[in-house]
Amino acid sequence: MGDQLIPDAIQAVLEGSGLPFEVVPCDPADAETAVFAKKYGYAMEDSANCILTRTKTGEEKYAACVVLATTRLDVNKRVRKLLGARKVSFASAEEARAMTGMELGGVTPLGLPDSLPLWVDSRVMTRDQIILGGGNRHSKIIVDPAIFVHVPSVQIIIDLALPVS
Repeated sequence: MGDQLIPDAIQAVLEGSGLPFEVVPCDPADAETAVFAKKYGYAMEDSANCILTRTKTGEEKYAACVVLATTRLDVNKRVRKLLGARKVSFASAEEARAMTGMELGGVTPLGLPDSLPLWVDSRVMTRDQIILGGGNRHSKIIVDPAIFVHVPSVQIIIDLALPVS
């Protein structure tokens, strides 16, 4: 990686897409979405979180889910049904690191293992641009949501997330 702000694999996905993108440095202490948006002047409506989920019962299965920061991932109904499990939960920081090679607060849906299902809430696709983790806690990526056309094993899911009241 050297002096780059983002890992090579993520840079390759971005460059290979042909879409314009911007990599924004941030203080690792400011990597959490709400803190980043407020401190650096970005809209929460454009911020998208990548959340790793896992089954708690039955066969061990994982899925990465991308939802806007202004919504809440529907873990108990939507994700549970999609994973085909009785109970699901969020993966731990250790599981996220082992599955993605990334730290919480910087997990990006770009460059994930092809074996990991990637589910994107349809609301994400309505934005002109989205802000994603940079694959680490010291950068963010601003890109058109059309980037997901260039990501293997992605599915756009209607109502993967619920509006936050």
